[in-house]
Amino acid sequence: MIKQSYAILGSGAVGGLYGAMLARAGHDVHFLLHSDYEHVRRHGWNIESHWGDFDLPTVNAHASIDTVPACDVTLVGLKTVNNHLLPSLLAKPTSQGGVALILQNGLGVERDVAELLGDQRVFGGCCFLCSNKVGPGHIRHIDYGRIVFGPYQNSPETLSKAEQICGEMTAAGIEVQTSDDLNMVRWRKLMWNIPFNGLSVALDASTDKLIGNETSVQLIRDIITEVHRAAIACGASIDSTWIEKTIDHTRTMKPYDSSMRLDYLAGRTMELQRILKTPIDTANAAGVAMPKVEMLYQMLSFMESARQADDHSEA
Repeated sequence: MIKQSYAILGSGAVGGLYGAMLARAGHDVHFLLHSDYEHVRRHGWNIESHWGDFDLPTVNAHASIDTVPACDVTLVGLKTVNNHLLPSLLAKPTSQGGVALILQNGLGVERDVAELLGDQRVFGGCCFLCSNKVGPGHIRHIDYGRIVFGPYQNSPETLSKAEQICGEMTAAGIEVQTSDDLNMVRWRKLMWNIPFNGLSVALDASTDKLIGNETSVQLIRDIITEVHRAAIACGASIDSTWIEKTIDHTRTMKPYDSSMRLDYLAGRTMELQRILKTPIDTANAAGVAMPKVEMLYQMLSFMESARQADDHSEA
């Protein structure tokens, strides 16, 4: 079978890692890059991974979406704060009927793309990994790495397409599995993302600090319990044992700074809407309140607004 071609929108810790692995396996992969375009064009990718380090010296690097060709699969690894760009970014690589695989954090992200491409051409998933872009063209993947994804709308055709993508990623050395319950996958990832992304900023702590203090662990447990209760109300079948499993997995995780904390420390906009606000609103619509999650969202919103005000005053 002919290998599928891939476009990577958001060539960071997620898209850069998985795209480089697909390119190393012989796929035609096209990376849309910004700040490190010239570096990657000249020197390629340097990947440090617990799955095995490698360099990819020759890369299809693009500074503009205008030069990206139509591809079979467009992998979206952008931060959700940039989703207003998706109508212009997706038009070219999906112009010949290709599908989009949305590997973003949060809830409701597939719906936006389905409005552009149609339900049958959209797949969504979550990445359970510890990976950071530590320099131009340089990705450091320190732990985990599994992708769980599935169709936005299940049908024989979309499920078959998911298995084809899964097979290619597996052959490329990526740990991946498909699911026919995307809602469950999203909520289960939120059971980690909401407490650990949010509290890492609010408490100014990496994962090992959060999990190493019994006071913060109790707060984490309370928040995960709220998210689990909301997930059940929103139709996600997640066993209650995942509350403690989420905490236990983080205990064994290598010390890690969440993406939200890295964004905050770097002065970038945090993904508060999709990771916190949309789940809060979705749970409220299902008749379930998440008071501690809502307080966390209010705290982080204040911190972001205060920082923006400071930035404006300094300017």
